[in-house]
Formats: sequence, C-alpha cells, structure tokens
Amino acid sequence: MRVWALPLALLALVVCVTYSVAYRRSAEEPSVIVPLRPVSVDPVLLAKRLASMQAGWPRSRKFDCSRIKCVALTFDDGPGEHTVRLLDLLSSRDVRATFFVIGQMVAADKGGLITRRIVDDGHEIGNHSWSHPPLAQLPHEAVRRELKHTEDIVEQVTGVRMRVMRPPYGSTDDGVAAETRREGLAQILWNVDTLDWRDRVASTVAKRAGEAKPGSIILLHDIHPSTVDAVPALLDTLGRKGFTFVTVSELYGKTPLPGRTYTSR
Repeated sequence: MRVWALPLALLALVVCVTYSVAYRRSAEEPSVIVPLRPVSVDPVLLAKRLASMQAGWPRSRKFDCSRIKCVALTFDDGPGEHTVRLLDLLSSRDVRATFFVIGQMVAADKGGLITRRIVDDGHEIGNHSWSHPPLAQLPHEAVRRELKHTEDIVEQVTGVRMRVMRPPYGSTDDGVAAETRREGLAQILWNVDTLDWRDRVASTVAKRAGEAKPGSIILLHDIHPSTVDAVPALLDTLGRKGFTFVTVSELYGKTPLPGRTYTSR
C-alpha cells in the first residue's frame, strides 16, 4: 500500500466502526421523545374551541346505526401533505371521518393549520401515539409518554381532548389497555383493512373499502396520495349501497368506553 493511502484507510475504518456502534446502540435503546415546543395558536380561536368542547365535542350528528347502514372511515398516520386534499374531498361530499394522528406529525404541521382544520370540519380526531411504535412491546411508562405527549400537543393546537386512540399496527395487550383507560381513551381497531400502505393503487383500495358491511370500521392512511385518489370511488360505491358515513363515536351512538377495544359495531 502506498504511504499516502494508509491514513485514508485508517480513517475509513474508524468511520465504519463508529457508525456500526452508533447503529447498534440506536437499535437497543428506546426512542427519545423530544419535549414539546410551544405552537403559535390564535387565543381567540382557541377560546372558541374550548367553549365548543364544553358544549360537547366532537359535534355528533344523531344517527341510529342500529337501524341504518353506517360505516366509519378512519385515516391513520397524518396529518401530512395529502391531508388537505382529502379534507377538501370529504367536505365537498359532506362526509365526516375519524383521523388518528401521530404526535410527531402534528408537531411538524406548521401552525397546526391542518390539525385544527380536521376538528373545525367536524371530523373526530384520535391518538395514534407520538412516534408510531408497537405499544405492546414497550414498558408501561413508555406507552404513557407516547399517548400523553400526543394528547398534550393536540389539545394545545386544537383546544380539544381526544377520546379515542388506535394502537400502531394494532399492537395492544392488557398493559396498553390499562394505559389507555388511564388516559380516558378507547381503543379503536378495524374490521376492513384496505392494505393501502402496501398496494398503492387507488382502484384496489376503493374496491377493498367497498366490501364493508354495516357497522364496519375501515382502515385507511391519509399519508398516501393513492389513498386520497381512491376516496371518490369508495364514497360512490358505498353510497350506492345505501351507507351513511359516520365518525367512530357516531357509529356507536356515544363516546366509546376508555380502555375498551372496538373493531366494528
């Protein structure tokens, strides 16, 4: 080996070893939740939201889903860059849904504009953890942090306190149930999985959603443009079948019980 190449080889070896150790440590150590930074919120708007919350939130329309064909559309992992287009589509059809938001995504939502619009448009908003880990694999204190940090930032941005949550990957157990009960959150799973995260084809997603039965909870993700593209077709398909689109709480006619797990009506 030439003399000038020896220092470069040693440097490359050091970098490789350092990266390997850092990667191994990151895999072994639990994720760290960064403390919340204050979000700028108009105090007048916040006061209106707090008054609305005291009057009853979410604003529930009265449907008797024991008598009519109801279906709940649920969207996970946002808010993201495609959420506004989805909200526009739902608004144009006067459709309400339930959005399970990730705390980190809410923190990245500049000014909380999208998060607030979810609430202002009459949709239900739910807790999908802070960083999307499988909660059943975490110690109780870590589960509590994941839920609490998301609860706090959503309340800070919107003025409302969430009442429902969805465990990432559907990962739950008795310990997770205990923590959700402590936080006053019901666990909402699903019985129709569109697999939109895997198959990014709008027609495929719409077809799977169209197979819903009365009382179904449909799993979707508003972070995928193909899912948003599928919404008009799935609304048309289910609408022709006589379905009424409701939020999760409207599906049950009341706020689901904290700690309890729901998959369909």
